[in-house]
Amino acid sequence: MVKVIDTTLQDAKIIETDVFGDHRGFFTESYTADKFHEAGIDIDFIQDNQSLSVEPGVLRGLHFQQAPHAQTKLLRAITGVIYDVIVDIREGSPTYGKWEGFILSEFNHRQLLVPKGFAHGFVTLTPNCNVAYKCDGYYVPNADGGIAFDDPDLAIDWPMPLEHLVLSDKDKKHPNLKDADVHFVYGGNY
Repeated sequence: MVKVIDTTLQDAKIIETDVFGDHRGFFTESYTADKFHEAGIDIDFIQDNQSLSVEPGVLRGLHFQQAPHAQTKLLRAITGVIYDVIVDIREGSPTYGKWEGFILSEFNHRQLLVPKGFAHGFVTLTPNCNVAYKCDGYYVPNADGGIAFDDPDLAIDWPMPLEHLVLSDKDKKHPNLKDADVHFVYGGNY
């Protein structure tokens, strides 16, 4: 069974699948197309990605891809625990400029569905976090976009002091949302 849980942000969802465990460990179907379609998640994923962050405090984001190369993502933590944050960057959306954070872990088996028109990022809370995500579009380098993880207008409440975060040079330089080159409109067809 696939359970779809609404978040406070318009169109973003938490996904839970059945987990069968015993003394050996567990088994879950993390993605089964027909079960997801029956649950209302009718997305054709075409690319799988995985990242490894070896230490706590690694922050990746906040990223998005500009239209017409926007991507819907389905994320999960294979190992470790992450605090995953999404921001609605679709002008005209009832939740534009709002963010929400979620714990995704190897223990809760939750997945986060990030729609097109959202910026996404996460910070690792444990060592050796493997994060896997499905995308419904290919990575296109010249469509790469981002907004600042520490944008004061967003006021994201990261779960650790900002001075302890480990970022790439690229992620240190993203503009605030109000200054970013963002072309998403709520209800747009990307």
